[in-house]
Amino acid sequence: MTAETPNATEEWGRPEGATPAEQDATLASPPPDAPGAPGAPGAPGAAGGGARAEAHRAEAHEQEKAPDDAALRGDVDELVSVAAQRDEYLALAQRTQADFENYRKRVARELAGAKARGAAHLARELLPALDSLARALEGAQEDDPLLDGVRLVRNELTAALARVGIESFAPLGEVFDPSRHEAMAQRPQEGAPSGTIVEVYQAGYACDGEIIRPARVVVAQ
Repeated sequence: MTAETPNATEEWGRPEGATPAEQDATLASPPPDAPGAPGAPGAPGAAGGGARAEAHRAEAHEQEKAPDDAALRGDVDELVSVAAQRDEYLALAQRTQADFENYRKRVARELAGAKARGAAHLARELLPALDSLARALEGAQEDDPLLDGVRLVRNELTAALARVGIESFAPLGEVFDPSRHEAMAQRPQEGAPSGTIVEVYQAGYACDGEIIRPARVVVAQ
C-alpha cells in the first residue's frame, strides 16, 4: 500500500515530540505562510511595515540632501557677500578717483591763480617805469639820440609783460565802462555821442581779462 502524505496543516499542527497541549496550541495558530498570518504577504502588519520602511527611506534621503542644501546655501551666501564687497570697493575706488580729479582741478586752478597774481604784482611794479618811459618819449625831440634807446626799452618791457599775459589797452572811441575805465574829465565833443571816450590820458593794463589798472580817459558829455 502507498502511505498517505500528511497535508501542510497536519505537518504544522503535529510537530514530533510535542505534548498534546503543545500540539493543540500549534493547531490553533495558522502556519506562517497562511493568509492573514503575521508577516505573510497581504497581512495588515506587512503593509504597515512597508509604509514605515518607505518613510524611513524618504527620511534618510532628506537627511542626505540636507548637507547638500546647506552647502549650496553657504555658497550662495558667500557669493552675495563677495558681490557686496566688490560693490563697496568699486564705490570706494570711484569716490577716490572723483576726489583726486577734484583735487587735481583745484590745484590747477590755484596754480593758475597764483601765477596770474604774481604776474599782476610784477606788472604793478613795472607800470610806473613804463609810464615814465612813455612821458619821456612824448617830450623828447625827434633828433634826440636817446630817443631810439628809450623806445627800445619801452618796447622790450611791453613785450615781456605780454609774454606773461599782461597787455595794455587804450579805449579811444569806446563807450565808457566804469569797470575798465577811469574818467578823469568830461567835455563836449562835436560828433562824439555822450559817454564816448574822446581822449586817453593813460593806457590801462589787464591780465587774462582781469583789470590791473583801468585806463584813465576823458569822456564826451
